[in-house]
Amino acid sequence: MSSKWRRFEVLLPLRFNDGQDIPGEWIAEAVLEIVDYFGAASYETQKVEGHWRHSGVLYRDDLVRIIVDVIDDDTNRQWMKQFKERWKVRLKQIDLWMISHSIEIE
Repeated sequence: MSSKWRRFEVLLPLRFNDGQDIPGEWIAEAVLEIVDYFGAASYETQKVEGHWRHSGVLYRDDLVRIIVDVIDDDTNRQWMKQFKERWKVRLKQIDLWMISHSIEIE
């Protein structure tokens, strides 16, 4: 097993910025898109509550987290960046929060 791994965590909102619910099947589709590409993903159903300001407007989000551990290479990083951009547009978001960090798998 490769010793260079990276964990990506993506927070997806459960509501559009106008307050309408995002269809549950869309969230499932996002998770399955990652599973189809990488072969696995984890999905936390516990809501994460986020608060943030943009252009003087305070937003409150209910979010879920998708986690995927992948070999740390440029191809996988680029795919995840494209995933973020596709879903930012589809979910009509100002931005999506995605973090990544190196991990060691024992």
